[in-house]
Amino acid sequence: MRHFYTFMWWLALPLVLGRLWWRGRKEPGYREHWGERLGFYGPRAANDEPMTLWVHAVSVGETRAAEPLVDALLAKYPQSRIVLTCMTPTGRATGKSLFSKHGARVVQSYLPYDMPLLVGRFIRHFEPRVCILMETEVWPNLIQQCQRDSVPVVLANARLSERSLGKAQRLGKMIRDAAQGITLVAAQTDADALRIRELGVANVSVTGSIKFDVVIPQAALATGALLRQQIGMRPVFLCASTREGEEGMILEAFQASRAALPADVLLLIVPRHPQRFDEVAAMVAERGLSLQRRSALAAPGAVVAPETEVLLGDSMGEMFAYYSACDVAFIGGSLQPLGGQNLIEPAALGKPVIVGEHTFNFAQATEDCLQQGGAVRIHNSDGLIRQAAILLADSKSRAEMGAHALTFANTHRGATARTIALLPDLK
Repeated sequence: MRHFYTFMWWLALPLVLGRLWWRGRKEPGYREHWGERLGFYGPRAANDEPMTLWVHAVSVGETRAAEPLVDALLAKYPQSRIVLTCMTPTGRATGKSLFSKHGARVVQSYLPYDMPLLVGRFIRHFEPRVCILMETEVWPNLIQQCQRDSVPVVLANARLSERSLGKAQRLGKMIRDAAQGITLVAAQTDADALRIRELGVANVSVTGSIKFDVVIPQAALATGALLRQQIGMRPVFLCASTREGEEGMILEAFQASRAALPADVLLLIVPRHPQRFDEVAAMVAERGLSLQRRSALAAPGAVVAPETEVLLGDSMGEMFAYYSACDVAFIGGSLQPLGGQNLIEPAALGKPVIVGEHTFNFAQATEDCLQQGGAVRIHNSDGLIRQAAILLADSKSRAEMGAHALTFANTHRGATARTIALLPDLK
């Protein structure tokens, strides 16, 4: 099965590269660093290069989640460097933003496509002592090549939903073989650990979510404070990491239930994917709502006009700033059956959180936050606007809910240290 999988990769490679070029029309980063995706990295490093630890974080969310782990690894192994791989330009840009503080100790690269020849080139070039895959990344040929070259494979901050388990099980022996090749798994929850064991991984421990250990950058808080100053005293309702199909629902409900909201409310929408910024701006314009873009506020003296109804968050790497600037935060990907996004960041800032029905990607964290009173669940876009209106009108309830959210975030810290303690001895 794995050989057939590899054969299909080779057949699909021209289409994959063509898709990269096509996506590069809107995101030029997809047309850069193609050699890395094919396993070409230039001259090999000198023999006196420091010990290399390999961390793979597929895109933005995983890269941000990896920050505490990367910082802890560099502190524990002062003579080491991290090779941080990703799959998307936005993930790479996030890595640059987060880890430029470490200088040459963090090297970024795209992960080569999952073919033995390409992965083998990567391993021979960087000679990693360990491969740490973040969250849900399981690549059969990558794991097989690591086994062949005696590179331990660790799945860190691991999560696996029932839906993902079902998909994996349909792949049969190939996934079971890959799972058995994983040295250890540090799972977020007991439920995640149980499902991962069903795939055939022998060594699974529950460590909690590393995302609780993320340190909020002071620069992000300063940016959020400036944004809030540009907005003024108006109440701000943030819809964060929204996905395709959700913005239209939110805008329609916003218009239909406008009378229930404070008259001067500002709706701040931050789409999950940057290639959709213009699409969402067009949706706002079609509905006759007045719009400003976050990118236009970079000019000296710029402010959000009093008549602006919707502010579009069309910037990258500023999610903490958006959370800091808002009064109430809705977490996108949960109105549609997409699994939701991470609610830990707004909770860590003491913001009351609203989620939809579909939160299976972060099921345990969401349920914990709901139970502790830091979040509330709604069932549709009309309910979303009604709940936002309730919270925006009641400062006492808003403050209490935000305090519960902060308590929830603080009581779940420590997963990074527990994960580091599980790692195989690296010398």
